[in-house]
Amino acid sequence: MCIGMPLQVVASEEHRAWCEARSGGTLHNEYLDMSLVGPQPVGTWVLAFQGAARQVLSDTEAAQALAARQALAAVLHNQGADSAAHDIDHFFADLVGRTPELPAHLRPAPAVPIKSVTPVTPAAPMTCVTPLTPVAVPP
Repeated sequence: MCIGMPLQVVASEEHRAWCEARSGGTLHNEYLDMSLVGPQPVGTWVLAFQGAARQVLSDTEAAQALAARQALAAVLHNQGADSAAHDIDHFFADLVGRTPELPAHLRPAPAVPIKSVTPVTPAAPMTCVTPLTPVAVPP
């Protein structure tokens, strides 16, 4: 599985930027292609994936993404194995205690009321006016 990494712009050029972030005591740094998001000022958080900035993030979004990555690392490295069910709720403080909601594009469309239609009855019975003619089939 591939997931993006939130990185903060440290130095910016026209189409690329030097970005870094500290996650779980490890410093991640990378030169990113900024073509998809445009030039960004120093201090801006971006979501990096395969050498390119894919999305500009708010400080809150970046913190949440870094916390999610720390939770994944904790589970993968079996940290907290002695605690009940690998308590990782503190990594997802923004999600705990709220009812999940589908994004707007995945929600069902509201029901559209059906208009009642008055049936149309023909004035006269319909009949076929063109008689069928037999067709000769060559032997």
